[in-house]
Amino acid sequence: MKQKKLWVSLLGLVIVAGVVVGLTNLKAQPARAKTSQAVTLYNQWKKAYVGGKSQKYVKNNNGSGATYVTSEGQGYGMLATVLAAKKGANTHTTYNQMYAYYRAHRISSKDALMTWRQASRSGKLKSVGSEKNSATDGDLDIAYSLILADKKWGSKKTNYKAAAKTLLKAIKKREINTTTYLPKMGNWATSSYDKSKLRTSDLMTGYFKTFASYTKDSTWTKVAKQSQVAVKKLSARHKSGLFPDFIKVTGKSIKLSAFKAYQIESAQDDEYGYNACRVPWRLAQTYKISKDSVTKNALKKQLNFFNKRKKITAVYTLTGRAVHSYTNTAFTAPVNFAAKTMKYTSLQKKTAKQLPKKIEKKNYFSATLEVVTALQ
Repeated sequence: MKQKKLWVSLLGLVIVAGVVVGLTNLKAQPARAKTSQAVTLYNQWKKAYVGGKSQKYVKNNNGSGATYVTSEGQGYGMLATVLAAKKGANTHTTYNQMYAYYRAHRISSKDALMTWRQASRSGKLKSVGSEKNSATDGDLDIAYSLILADKKWGSKKTNYKAAAKTLLKAIKKREINTTTYLPKMGNWATSSYDKSKLRTSDLMTGYFKTFASYTKDSTWTKVAKQSQVAVKKLSARHKSGLFPDFIKVTGKSIKLSAFKAYQIESAQDDEYGYNACRVPWRLAQTYKISKDSVTKNALKKQLNFFNKRKKITAVYTLTGRAVHSYTNTAFTAPVNFAAKTMKYTSLQKKTAKQLPKKIEKKNYFSATLEVVTALQ
């Protein structure tokens, strides 16, 4: 009898323990699912867009024509790869291979900025003519990824720390306007007119604050402060809170004036187009790093605008009129990430439904923005 009671008691303990373990597993599952989904997207993206062997690069040619690579794409790739590692993926080797490609395509051994474009010529990826210039956004992402790599893997075997600091010195010297202390579009911007051109998605205040603490260089603190002045003024221009692709900026006080269509790049120069679509991501990225009120207010104003839309479409005027009726992941993914960051639950759910479940195989820009935002 006692033996029977003992077996019953032991069975009860096993059942209770099983229930507890089961409940624990149920609680843990969503976090694992979320992580694996982001890493799964990364692996799909890597298969579709990453080429090369000992030197790996991000293909920008959407699966057609000759391969070409940009510093923008390489920056996204290096950032995504180290972010995937932070989520448990084994990407250290891939990161080093991407880093090797960046090093092979610097402007020179004495200039750490990356050439902005390399195209396949006679079987080799080369830069010619104006392709040998730089693009600031790519360099900023590469520098930030190197800092994350240093924090993740250390710099004993590969000196990410030295590489980051060398690149940041070059960015400060050649890609920062010394009057406004805002990012220029590239090292080619040397005339007063070209120096006044600001790509609004380059206002990466969180990066600049990180650079300041990492290098102990107060110049980056000034760049961060001036970027916040620009963000605040840009946000106040329209009820929508939307930023244009480009804005003209002059003087230490950050005077803003609009560009007209095709004055810089396209019909969307003074609209929320394929450059400014990254702004919600950059603002949310900054808010995650610094939690400052300027970024918070600017981001919430944009999210309030998007929250009123039935769906996020591609390109808006600054007054909030949808230019097209079609959707595009490059516009949806940054808003989804920003909504998640700021806890706009309904907007997050709405935009999540718009995002493709699998990586788009012939749309480099959209697919890459989906991956890099999913990993953050």
